Amino acid sequence: MKKIFSFISLLALLTACGQMKSTDFVVTVSNDQAFDRIEEMVEVPISDIAKKVQLIDEEQYVILDAEGNQVPYQITYNDNLLFPVTVQAKGEATYTITVGEPVEVEQLVYGRHYPERVDDIAWENDRTAYRTYGPALQARGERAFGYDAWVKRVPGLVVEQRYATELNEEIREEIRQLKKQRKFAEADELFHSISYHVDHGNGHDCYKVGPTLGCGTAALLNGDAIVYPYCWKEFEILENGPLRFTVKLTYNPLTVGSNEGVVETRVISLARGSQLNKTVVSYEGLKQATPVATGLVIHPENPEAYVLEGDKGYIAYADLTDNVNNDNGVIYVGAVMPDKVKEAKAAMFADKEAKERGASGHVLAISNYKPDSEYTYYWGSGWSKYGFDSMEAWTDYLNRYAQSVRNPLQVKY
Repeated sequence: MKKIFSFISLLALLTACGQMKSTDFVVTVSNDQAFDRIEEMVEVPISDIAKKVQLIDEEQYVILDAEGNQVPYQITYNDNLLFPVTVQAKGEATYTITVGEPVEVEQLVYGRHYPERVDDIAWENDRTAYRTYGPALQARGERAFGYDAWVKRVPGLVVEQRYATELNEEIREEIRQLKKQRKFAEADELFHSISYHVDHGNGHDCYKVGPTLGCGTAALLNGDAIVYPYCWKEFEILENGPLRFTVKLTYNPLTVGSNEGVVETRVISLARGSQLNKTVVSYEGLKQATPVATGLVIHPENPEAYVLEGDKGYIAYADLTDNVNNDNGVIYVGAVMPDKVKEAKAAMFADKEAKERGASGHVLAISNYKPDSEYTYYWGSGWSKYGFDSMEAWTDYLNRYAQSVRNPLQVKY
C-alpha cells in the first residue's frame, strides 16, 4: 500500500498537561444541522495560520483534536490547510494547529494521466473511482463525452494496478499468439484474467458511458438540445493526496447557439471518504445567460429507476451495469446541487437517438449559467457491493450530502 509523509503529529506532553502555547492556532467548527458531520473536510488559509504559528527551519504543522489525537491534513494547491473534522449535531468541535513532528499516513486518494490508455485521466479514493477521456481517444473517432464510474469494494488504491494488469504487453502478446493458433478458449480465459472489466476481488469497470453524459457530466443546452463536450484538450493535476485529488481540465472550443469559441474549464476534486466529486465549471466566451444541465445516463435495462428531488438538491439513478446477468450488482449514480435548480426532469431520447447512443435518455438537473461566473455541483456513485444495499440508502446519502453543502460547517479562529 502506498504511504506518504503527511504533515501530522501529536504534541503529547503539552496536551497531557493541559497547556497551550501562545503560538497555538485554535479552530472552532460549528454544526447547525440536526445530524452529525463525520470526517467532513474544512479549509483554513495558511496565511492566517502563519500569523500565529511561525515555523522555523524544518518545522511543520500538526493538528490536534480536543482529545489530543492526531488529525491528518493536506496543504492544498491554493495554500490552504485541508483537514477532516467530526462535529456532533448542533455542536462544536475544537482543533489546535501547532508545531510538531510529522508521522507517516497511508494515502487513499490518488490519480494520474494514463497516456498508455489513450489519455485517460483516472482517480480514486477509499470509496470509489472515476475516469474521464482525453484527446488520444477522441482522435480515434470515439464519442466519449461523459464521466465513467469504476466501482471498488476495498479502501486501498486499485486503479494503478488495474491499468498495469490490463495493459500488460507480454500477456497481451501471449493472447494474440493463442488466437493465431486458434486456441480461442485459452485466449479468452487469459484475457479475462487481466481485464479490469472482470471483478478480481476489489471491483471492476462495469458502468456503460457511451456517447452520453455518463455519471454526472455538465453540459450547456441550446434550446432543449445538449451541447455535448468532447474529450479534454489540456489538463493539470493540481493536488494528489493524501486527502484530496484535484485536476483542472480545459476543453476545445464549442459553438453554443450564436456563441462561437466557447471554452469550458472544469476543476474536479475528490476527497477521502466521499462518494462525490466537487466540480467547478466555467465557460469563457459565452455572451448571455444559458441553461446548463447536469446529466445521468438512463439505460434501457432500468428506464424508470430515477429519483428527481430538485428542491432538495439532488437527482439519482440506479444503473444495472453493462451486463445485468453478470452479478455486477447495482451502481447508484447521483448529482447534488448546492444552489436551487430551475428544473429536474427525465429527458428521454427519440427512438433513433436512443439506438445511436445505446441509452434511453438522461436524468437532468437544469440551472442557469451566467457569463463570467462558475457553476458548482457534486457528482458520483455508490455500489450495492460496497455500502449501498438499496436506492433508499443511496438517496439518503445524497439528501444528507445536499443538506451539508447547502449548510456548510462554520469555521472560526
